[in-house]
Amino acid sequence: MKKVYILATGGTISAAGEEGKTSGYHDGKFDVHELLESIKGVGEIAALEGEQILNISSDDITCGDWIALAKRINRLAEDPSIDGVVITHGTNTMEETAYFLNLTVKTRKPVVLTGSMRPATANSADGPQNLYEAVSLAASKEAEGKGVLVVFADGIFSADRVQKVNCFRPAAFDGKDFGCIGYMQDSVPRFLQLPAKKHTVDTEFTVEGVDVLPKVEIAYFYADADPDILEFLSSRAQGLILAGAGSGLMSKSWKQEIRKLSERIPIVRTTRVGNGMVSWDHCDEELKTIPGQTLIPVKARILLSLALLRTSGRDELQNIFQLY
Repeated sequence: MKKVYILATGGTISAAGEEGKTSGYHDGKFDVHELLESIKGVGEIAALEGEQILNISSDDITCGDWIALAKRINRLAEDPSIDGVVITHGTNTMEETAYFLNLTVKTRKPVVLTGSMRPATANSADGPQNLYEAVSLAASKEAEGKGVLVVFADGIFSADRVQKVNCFRPAAFDGKDFGCIGYMQDSVPRFLQLPAKKHTVDTEFTVEGVDVLPKVEIAYFYADADPDILEFLSSRAQGLILAGAGSGLMSKSWKQEIRKLSERIPIVRTTRVGNGMVSWDHCDEELKTIPGQTLIPVKARILLSLALLRTSGRDELQNIFQLY
């Protein structure tokens, strides 16, 4: 029997509230062992072991937590008796944690994140089925070498594409324009496509010897946005992500400020839309900015932060954004 190791971090999947209700709950009421006891048939899929590595809302997760989580997964992956790892996680920042791990975890063994939109005490709690499917995927041969994956509401999503698209319904995640890369049918994964970007063992990034990440901030553009926010954010950071309108664009007053700031720190253009692609534009030559390609702002922040551990050169950073 395959062995799957569970790393629990908290989130709604561990939450409790008024019996039967889907709102007004509190995270972290059930630990990893109590979660596993609530899932029928999961012991027939894999031998399970786990630990409560964190017990927080995903709103409170930090870059330091990401580094510690990646290091722990790397150590677990070295154990030949462990075939896969599952991380239970709050949904609000799951896409960010998944992408960070996708760039820094060094194993071909399956690493799968899941969670829930409803607490364990709800009449229609979605956590047990999501966790059952995550364990099944982590124990499967088919998931090996596909990078970090997210399983949610029967869908399998790659870490580079996954995005929370609904803050209320159980089917809360999507793969943007690209959709999911497969489905879970109870314990059986059905892959439809493969992740296209470099990940895990094929990336140039590592958390070994790293305790702190370079600070990168995000500036959200909107109509008549005050350009002074750019100076404020850039003064606190080693890099800046622009969540621009449309295809990553902004006002003339913002462009004037960006033109000055890009001489000091790298600036990446992304879109607040959440779908589509920000490719090279003449403004990148003018403003000395870097197009963020298909990455949403929060994932572009992660990539720039990791890239700054290696280089601050604009050409090198531009190549990294094209690769990842």
